[in-house]
Amino acid sequence: MLGHSGGAVGNACETLVCRGEADRSGAKPRTYQATPTTGAAAQRAPEPAPAPSPAGSVPHQSAGQAPAAPSPGGRLGPITRPNGQKYHPRALAQLPDVEALQRLRQAQVPVLLYGPPGTGKTSLIEAAFPDLITVAGDGDTTVGDLIGEYTQASSGGYEFIYGPLVTAMQEGRALLLDDATLISPKVLAALYPAMDGRRQIQVKAHKGETITAADGFYVIAGHNPGVHGAVLTEALASRFSVQIQVGSDYDLAAALKINRTAVRIARHLAASQQAGDVGWAPQLRELIAFQKIANVLGTEAAFANLVGIAPLEDRDTVAEIVTKAIGRPVTALALGRQL
Repeated sequence: MLGHSGGAVGNACETLVCRGEADRSGAKPRTYQATPTTGAAAQRAPEPAPAPSPAGSVPHQSAGQAPAAPSPGGRLGPITRPNGQKYHPRALAQLPDVEALQRLRQAQVPVLLYGPPGTGKTSLIEAAFPDLITVAGDGDTTVGDLIGEYTQASSGGYEFIYGPLVTAMQEGRALLLDDATLISPKVLAALYPAMDGRRQIQVKAHKGETITAADGFYVIAGHNPGVHGAVLTEALASRFSVQIQVGSDYDLAAALKINRTAVRIARHLAASQQAGDVGWAPQLRELIAFQKIANVLGTEAAFANLVGIAPLEDRDTVAEIVTKAIGRPVTALALGRQL
């Protein structure tokens, strides 16, 4: 009835929830309920933007892609991800990062986020795009994993099952290529026609069918430069006009009431890593895990585990820094004598 994809409508509903102008009443499937403020939100809705002009213009804003709105205090509050965890927006180009990504989606400008594992790349993308479909890339990812392939049906015959790329194109949804640089360049080449001006792909395995992207279709990718086998080819880099470095927000770690000494150690190691003196530093993911371990097993065990998760080549350096910070020797967490 609205003339937009289900993903786009879901995006709009999530925006209302983030603004406090609607409630999410169910998770699977996602359902929403109006609140007393929903009517006022509808009255403030902007008039539809004019249709895009020829080449070089910015597409009009479609439903479900509205920028996230800041809270009354001017700051965007935490956003609930699909797994129920909260994402705390960060600054990007003088905007909340989720809003910046949403604006880039409106303009059809693909984005590549790069940085160490655990810095929040996937969390940011999930917070920005509630209609997200994710492909976890690795060296074994095939064209069939992206586009689709024949699968044996319960009747004994075979049927063609569309892959995440086709689904995202047909439904106008965002597609995340997580660890995109681990996917073979030959496989990624199947994606490129969907990202250029054609916005089409041909499914050769399924009668040569041509799939045209619906409004709202968008590709975003994640890249971990330090991971073995991750190669950012020129062909891939050229498809992502905006490339954003993502590091750990240690101020957020402190705000989340993570052990101050652990945060200070992480900052120290991050600075040493940037200087080339060490190859590893704990990211926000490791610091959140540190606090959970400290709450269960105690702070001493959490520091021992922090040493133990460091790569072997950096473990002695990490142990030395942790020992100096807490004032007593620390070694990797290990079993002791028999009780």
